[in-house]
Amino acid sequence: MGDRTAVLNALADRVQARSRELVHPCRVGIDGADGAGKTTLRCDLATELRARGIQVIEASLDDFHHVKARRYRRGRDSWQGYWHDAFDLRRVRRELLEPLGLAGDLRYRTRGHDLATDEVLDGPWESADLDSVLLFDGVLLQRPELAQALDYVIFVDAPEDERYRRMAVRDGIDPDPEALKNLRYTLVQRHYRWSREPLRWADAVVDNTDPELPELVPPAVAPTR
Repeated sequence: MGDRTAVLNALADRVQARSRELVHPCRVGIDGADGAGKTTLRCDLATELRARGIQVIEASLDDFHHVKARRYRRGRDSWQGYWHDAFDLRRVRRELLEPLGLAGDLRYRTRGHDLATDEVLDGPWESADLDSVLLFDGVLLQRPELAQALDYVIFVDAPEDERYRRMAVRDGIDPDPEALKNLRYTLVQRHYRWSREPLRWADAVVDNTDPELPELVPPAVAPTR
């Protein structure tokens, strides 16, 4: 299946089917490395679900970073620091994922930090409908701290070299995954694939090597490196 519209329709069908099995909002994680196309997929899938009359909540892990002093306390180039300190995972669960779960009160927040200003945010709480769908994109979403609080996971995949080529165009970074300034992110993703096997455990895998012709592929064990 290589037509983007068809892939989006198929994913929307699957999310709707999962949502009907639940008595609380369906929490969909859109997982994948930087440059894979997660946010674009989230926006397109949200459009399709809304066209079907579904209330969609959109959120990103990028809006739940720790402050800079915490993020870089192990060094700016440390992939271990990225793994342990980049994101406030407790706040993600407490203010977004758990309120939309079985024991939640449906009152949630979608942002906890402004990356540009490094400001911790305490915005107003919003209210969800029981049959709404959360589309939550981010890196490393199938780590233990988050995986059990997601009801359906889509993994967006693309080759490492292609992802860095896209980020070089988009962000002006070095396109070499092994460049010193990239190793923090390259190594944490390699560790994630080796330790968590995210392509194996996702409910759906999108091969996004060509964003215009994505493919839904069977979940499979990811390569170790």
